[in-house]
Amino acid sequence: MTDSLARPKTASASQGANHNRSESVCEYTAPVVSLTRASSYEVQPLRQSLEALLDPFGGMAAFVKPGDRVLLKPNLLTGARPTRECTTRPELVHCVAQMVQEVGGLPFLGDSPAFGSAHGVAKANGYLPWLESINVPIREFQGQRYETISQEFSHLRLCKEAIAADVVINLPKVKSHVQLTLTLGVKNLFGCVPGKMKAWWHLEAGKDREKFGRMLVETARAIAPNLTIADGIIAHEGNGPSGGDPRSLNLLAASPNVFALDRALAKILGASPETIPTLVAAEQLGLNPELNDVQFPLEHPEQIAVSDWKFPSHLVPIDFGLPRVMKSTLRHLYIRYIREPLNAYARAR
Repeated sequence: MTDSLARPKTASASQGANHNRSESVCEYTAPVVSLTRASSYEVQPLRQSLEALLDPFGGMAAFVKPGDRVLLKPNLLTGARPTRECTTRPELVHCVAQMVQEVGGLPFLGDSPAFGSAHGVAKANGYLPWLESINVPIREFQGQRYETISQEFSHLRLCKEAIAADVVINLPKVKSHVQLTLTLGVKNLFGCVPGKMKAWWHLEAGKDREKFGRMLVETARAIAPNLTIADGIIAHEGNGPSGGDPRSLNLLAASPNVFALDRALAKILGASPETIPTLVAAEQLGLNPELNDVQFPLEHPEQIAVSDWKFPSHLVPIDFGLPRVMKSTLRHLYIRYIREPLNAYARAR
């Protein structure tokens, strides 16, 4: 990996973008979050729900131009629990990829799971048939140093595939999180840190919850997603991000502004913003809009709020000491370079 510095695509503090928006997006002077009810992962109704979700912005064509290289960044947390709704559903990624292709974009899927490879985790979660049917490749992320707006974290690595993409579409899963209360759009972009480097980012934060929140927010600012679509049709509540339970939330959310989207989702789930480090950090950095300043062209958070979302039974302190970091790094290397190849060899025999 090279240590040369490169500058990521620029972004305003409130909205990531690396090419001109269409008039249908730019006509809004305030942050916009589109919310719609959706109850099925069957392709036809899901596609209709996604089209309705993006219609206030002018559809996918407002974000993707012919020839654009489009990174689809789902949540590929783990391949160990494919039935627990820990990851973005492949049907949603499939439909979004089709919509990108139909306006002339060139989608590819990328992520950097903490343990294992993107291909291995995608395969375990049933992605491959959905991607292969429409010729969407999977790219493993490689790290490089990039200048960021924040000098505090400018020495840390981000994946060059996300920085180099013409468009980034962020596809998080709505989940509870035992360390961060919720994991939504901003936290999902931590997957743009190369897998074996994540543990060292954790070490950088140590036990400082606020610093870890700032680190996640600065990652999101550097990646600057053009569009975030949150998968909340079946969410993950309780002791997430992987130890909780599936929960039918029947919700899709989208916005060019990942910070506004997270603020709206926290409102829907009844979370106190001060309990979510990413919202606290975004507020401190002037990135969090007031809900009264956000436009909701479809549903309003109060119309679809839930009163019984299960948050973690208790929050686990953020504590990334050197022994834990070393153990995590070794586990990642073992899964990616030993277990996954052995499993592939066994299946091929």
